[in-house]
Amino acid sequence: TPPPTEAPGGIADTGISVSFVQLRKGRVAPPPPPATAEAYAAKAQESGGVLSMMDLLVNDLTKEMTTAGAEEKAAQGDYEQAMSDSAAKRGADSKSLNDKEGAKAQMQALLEESTGEHTSASKELMVLEQYIGSLHAECDWLLEYFEVRKQARADEVDSLGKAKAVLSGADFSLLQRTSAARARKFLRH
Repeated sequence: TPPPTEAPGGIADTGISVSFVQLRKGRVAPPPPPATAEAYAAKAQESGGVLSMMDLLVNDLTKEMTTAGAEEKAAQGDYEQAMSDSAAKRGADSKSLNDKEGAKAQMQALLEESTGEHTSASKELMVLEQYIGSLHAECDWLLEYFEVRKQARADEVDSLGKAKAVLSGADFSLLQRTSAARARKFLRH
């Protein structure tokens, strides 16, 4: 049989030799612990201090609750005042809005009425302008041909007088040619 193998040595059988471990030379006592509170001792006098402190806390709490109650009442009063003010303002705003809507409706009706009147007046004006235009054209024609018509009437009166004279026995053969030429000239225009 073969010989048995050697057991590993070192720290915890890992094969690390002990030579790497530092060992202290001589043991030194550790330093004393730091100072702490003194040992507990029951003191009968100080228990009254705790009770007085609790009484002080109760008194402070009572004062704070009283102050908080007063502040809450004041805040509640302010809140109620603000609510009544806002309700009054809403009422006034609502009334104002209703008044303005009524005024707007009246103005709208007046606008529609005025628009209708304007439309009818515009139509009447157009009709009058057309009538004035036609009268103007007739007047212009009358003014333009007034002298010609006046002359034609005068010639007609003269012709009637001559016709009467012819019927009475007068001879105007030479004069009739010139008046016939004038009548032809008038008809050409």
